[in-house]
Amino acid sequence: MKPSRSEFFEIRGLRYHVRRWRAPGAPKMVLLHGWMDVSASFQFLVDELKLQWDVYAPDWRGYGLTEWGRSDCYWFPDYLADLDRLLDSIDPAPVNLVGHSLGGNVAALYAGARPERIRRFVNLEGFGMAPTRAEEAPGRYARWLEELRAPRRLRPYGSFAELADRLQAANPRLPRDKAEFLARHWGEEVEGKGVVLRGDPAHKVVNPVLYRYEEARACWRAVTAPVLWVDAEESETRARLKLSAEDLAERRAAFRDLRHVTIPGAGHMLHHDQPARVARALEDFLAR
Repeated sequence: MKPSRSEFFEIRGLRYHVRRWRAPGAPKMVLLHGWMDVSASFQFLVDELKLQWDVYAPDWRGYGLTEWGRSDCYWFPDYLADLDRLLDSIDPAPVNLVGHSLGGNVAALYAGARPERIRRFVNLEGFGMAPTRAEEAPGRYARWLEELRAPRRLRPYGSFAELADRLQAANPRLPRDKAEFLARHWGEEVEGKGVVLRGDPAHKVVNPVLYRYEEARACWRAVTAPVLWVDAEESETRARLKLSAEDLAERRAAFRDLRHVTIPGAGHMLHHDQPARVARALEDFLAR
């Protein structure tokens, strides 16, 4: 495996962890992980890169080795503000931005809000969320208030091997060696509790603010950087969000300069399932 090192930044009052695969002088690439994930999740993708890249991958607030937030739940705009400050620390010039799932959604909004900061953008399975209706607001707020009364907890595991078993059960395509590697980075041993995920349980609290599709689409339309949209042939997330082929085509059409690639033999965690294919698509696009 290509070696990485940990770097830490003070970002908006939090000690932020960034995993870096160093190649000083090489073009920079910033990798943004998804929900309930960590930066080490990109190790297999980085291992398959053939060109020289100086790669940075932060742990979002409340994940991995980054400090937890200081509220009862996590607000999406905070991710954009964190990213803005992180990019200031990494490189003042436009960067190559790659986001998976949650990271792809954050990056897509950010690329519309700060188009001058993005050289090229690769969106890995960051489809946006299902549209909502204003009539859903009272129920959503009520659910949020109830969830705040019963603090969330993350399930403990008896060992890293048990956590690896859980990862393989969730993704049957994941080989055992990769599952064991991820378990060591996703989890940590806590005295008296076994192995617990490195994440704030508050991430499990429902967000009281409804997802506004039209606002997201307006941000996508403001993106000026070339975009590579990468989805997985066997994506579970596409099905879970109940997005039809027409829905996805509409979302892709919002970006003015977009290329579309589908990775065969992969599910939502496509950078785990087919890291070599994802790396080829990514480098072919970013190195143009």
